[in-house]
Amino acid sequence: MKKSLPILAISLYAGLCGSLRADADALPEMIEARVDSDGVQRVRIVGGEYFFKPQHVIVKSGIPVELFVAKSPGIVPHTFVIDAPQAGIAVDEELGGEPRRIAFTPTTAGNYPYYCRSRLLLFKNHRERGMEGVLQVVP
Repeated sequence: MKKSLPILAISLYAGLCGSLRADADALPEMIEARVDSDGVQRVRIVGGEYFFKPQHVIVKSGIPVELFVAKSPGIVPHTFVIDAPQAGIAVDEELGGEPRRIAFTPTTAGNYPYYCRSRLLLFKNHRERGMEGVLQVVP
């Protein structure tokens, strides 16, 4: 019994990792958020080995947005940053396996980059390695 517990834990973790990786693969490169019945635009984003998926998210200005951002399995730390206070968007979150709920209401149309600010030792930061996308706010 004691030997089967670690095997079960490893199996569950592997299944979860495979599930998150499959979720990232299933997401499109670009998505236009729909307004749900409660008036909120919701989008799921997965970040991983120097990628965000989707890479291009389109939302409407003046309508609340909820992003659910998760990190794909692995030991490398990742963050999710949108630095656009002029548009009512100021986000800087550490990512984990569980999705982070990020809520804001964009106020100004435009293209705003989202990216990972993490860096390992002397290597390029993750944004420089391609871990970024665009939040496009339309009127």
